Amino acid sequence: MANFIPEKLSVEYMDGLTATEPVIPRYYTLTHSDVTGELFLAIGKQYSWDKINPLRDEVLGEWRTNGISLHYCVYLYIDQGELKQNVAAKRTEIFRRELSLALTAIRYGDRFLFNAYPTLDQASIIVNFMSAYPQFAKQENWGNFGSLSK
Repeated sequence: MANFIPEKLSVEYMDGLTATEPVIPRYYTLTHSDVTGELFLAIGKQYSWDKINPLRDEVLGEWRTNGISLHYCVYLYIDQGELKQNVAAKRTEIFRRELSLALTAIRYGDRFLFNAYPTLDQASIIVNFMSAYPQFAKQENWGNFGSLSK
């Protein structure tokens, strides 16, 4: 995994969201450039589908509630059966290797929200690996944002 470089992250607030409001709905679309290593984070009331490329290597996330507690849901598009199993396995490996960097970028990019609501750092991060292959289609708890830098 590469190290997170804050200067390579661009953040865009959309749909009238501000750096601190609202928490829900708040959707994150993280994309990147393989050429420059730059990261692009769009934060809005919905995902930025227009920023997603055909490779589908983005990281999507949103805040959700389950009763009274908040959790952060991540969605990673592995395949919908259109890829061979070995390609899906490689994509899964890459997402797993790079996800900590992506989560760190999201946390840093929306740091003003986390500063305004410190309890968000303790919210569970639930990662959904979306695949037509059962061995790759998984939901996992990846800890919380507060544990990313440790």
